Amino acid sequence: QVQLVESGGGLMQAGGSLRLSCAASGRTFSSYAMGWFRQAPGKDREFVAAISASGGSIYYADSVKGRFTISRDNAKNTVYLQMNSLKPEDTAVYYCAVRSGGSYYSEMGYNYWGQGTQVTVSS
Repeated sequence: QVQLVESGGGLMQAGGSLRLSCAASGRTFSSYAMGWFRQAPGKDREFVAAISASGGSIYYADSVKGRFTISRDNAKNTVYLQMNSLKPEDTAVYYCAVRSGGSYYSEMGYNYWGQGTQVTVSS
């Protein structure tokens, strides 16, 4: 069992930056890949970014490439999402998740989820 707690969300003006954190319980954090997803009101949850267990492989959705950076600190059992040049369309609840297998880009490949943190970007 893994527990995930996201933090760092909030209200930001367009063009600003936020850094989300996801703290994981358990001693095996360094052995599994992690992902970030988001869900806007009235929309399906969508992939944002993912990082392999070692941090050597990273994946981004086209909509955030060049603006968002995913990273991890295995010593702190934490994965981060640095979000720069925020846009109103980035407004959503952001979730971190533990990857269980399959595609990095599909939520079906993740089996543990945090409760989410709200990010609101005003124009």
